Amino acid sequence: MSDPQALIQVRGLTKVYKMGEVDVAALRGVDLTVQRGEFIAIVGPSGSGKSTLFYILGGLAPASAGSVIIDGQDLAAMTDSQRTRIRRALVGFVFQKYNLLPTLSAQDNIAMAQFIAGRSQERDGWLAQTLRLLGVEQRLHHKPRSLSGGEQQRVAIARAIVNHPALLLADEPTGNLDTENSGVVLKLLRDLNERMGQTILMITHNPEAAAYAHRIVHMRDGRIVHP
Repeated sequence: MSDPQALIQVRGLTKVYKMGEVDVAALRGVDLTVQRGEFIAIVGPSGSGKSTLFYILGGLAPASAGSVIIDGQDLAAMTDSQRTRIRRALVGFVFQKYNLLPTLSAQDNIAMAQFIAGRSQERDGWLAQTLRLLGVEQRLHHKPRSLSGGEQQRVAIARAIVNHPALLLADEPTGNLDTENSGVVLKLLRDLNERMGQTILMITHNPEAAAYAHRIVHMRDGRIVHP
């Protein structure tokens, strides 16, 4: 049964990769519901399927079977171009390696995300509020090489949510950071969730990082073993 309050509803999600003549199942009938405003950590060992789930939820890869409904729209039934449009409209991404463009300032990296999404102006003061929360207002004119790892990740978070996406997907967001900067970034993600209502799904192998989320989902062998 459909849940009108849910942002994400995944049912019977399966992903099979072809490895020569062998089929390898990365996801085996995953069911998951994410309510609007939740902060969820998905944890599991390498090969558990969490990264595959991340890519499918983000519209970066198609499912082999099942449904992936985000904000009322089923990604599993879409073409590649349709998924691209939904991804730009609804999803923000934060990656372990920051993925900032080295020749652009922090401000221009953020503006590039607005340009790609076809938005030239901030809405409702969301960007200004976000920059204050992330503490990068004074670093906007610096290029990535002049920023610390923690500052680069904060800029990457600002870029990911500049268009106020329905969903923020974070893939090992503290994987390249030391303990101090990891704590800063994780607290900022929690603040975005609690103070600004941002729905966040974070992939991590680190139990200390997962503890910042409000719900932890465990995966193993392509299945959710603890919701």
